[in-house]
Amino acid sequence: MDRKKARMTPFDLKDYLVQRRVRIEDSLKALLKDRTVPHSRVGEAVHYSLLAGGKRLRPILCLAACEAAGGDANDALAAACALELIHTYSLIHDDLPAMDDDALRRGVATCHTKFDEATAILAGDGMLTLAFEVLSDAWLGSQDRFGPAEKIAVIHRVASAAGIRGMVEGQVRDIAAEGTELSLEDLTELHRLKTGALIEAAVWCGGFLAGAQDRFLDQLGRYGRSVGLAFQVTDDILNVAGDPEKLGKSVGTDAKRKKSTYPSLLGLSSSKTWARELVKEAIDAVSEFDHRAEPLRAIARYVVDRQR
Repeated sequence: MDRKKARMTPFDLKDYLVQRRVRIEDSLKALLKDRTVPHSRVGEAVHYSLLAGGKRLRPILCLAACEAAGGDANDALAAACALELIHTYSLIHDDLPAMDDDALRRGVATCHTKFDEATAILAGDGMLTLAFEVLSDAWLGSQDRFGPAEKIAVIHRVASAAGIRGMVEGQVRDIAAEGTELSLEDLTELHRLKTGALIEAAVWCGGFLAGAQDRFLDQLGRYGRSVGLAFQVTDDILNVAGDPEKLGKSVGTDAKRKKSTYPSLLGLSSSKTWARELVKEAIDAVSEFDHRAEPLRAIARYVVDRQR
C-alpha cells in the first residue's frame, strides 16, 4: 500500500480493537482446548477467568508493536497469549481475600467467589506456568529466523516483568502501602513495577519479534513506560469517578483501603492532566515510526479516554 495513501485513510480504532480481541480470544480458546484436562475443576476456573472478557490491552499492544516495527503479527501471537495468561493470573490472585478481597471482576464474580480460594490460587498458578509452556511450545522444533538466544531473550523479558523484579514486587509494595501516604515518586515506582513492567514488556516483545533495531526497541520501551503509567493514572481516576456498570467492578475501593493514588496525591483534575501528558510522551516516543504505528498512537489516546 502506498504510504501517503495509508496516512490519508482514517484509522478506525474500534474496529482494530475488535478484530485483535477476536484473534487473541480465538487463540486463547484453542490453546486451552489443547492443554487443559477435561472435566477438571481447576481447568474450569482457568476457562472461566481467562474467557470472561477484558480489554486484552497487553496482547493487543504486543501485536501492534510487532506490526509497527514492520513485522507479521503472527510472529508475536504466542507471546501475546502468554502475556494475557500472566495478566489474568495476576488478577485472580489480586482479587483473593489475602489481597484486595474483591467479589467482582470483568463484570462477573471473581474466581475465588465463583469457585473457592484454593481453586483460584491453583488456577492462577496454572496460568502462570501455562504462559511459559505456550512461549516455549511456539518455538520447539520450529525453523524460523529466530535463534535460541533470541527466543530465550523473549522468555527472559516476560519472566523479569512478571516476577520479583517487576509485577510481583509492585503488588507487594501496593499491599504494604495500604494505610500510608506515599510520595509521588514512590507511588510512580510502585506502579511502574505493578502495572507498567508487563505493558512495557508486551511492547518490547512485539518489536523484538519483528526484528526491530535497538534504537527502535528503546523508543518502543519509552512508549510502553509512558502508556503503562497513563493506564494506571486513569485506573485511579476511574476508581474515584468511574461507572461501576461500565467498569465491571466496584469503585471507591482505593479510598476504603486507604491506598495512595494519583487523585489522592494530585487531585482529580491534575491527575487527568498528567495522564494526557503521559500520552503525549508515548506518542512522541514513536514519532520516527511510519503509519504502521498508528494503532499504537490511537491506543495511547484510548488508554486515557476509556470508561472501563
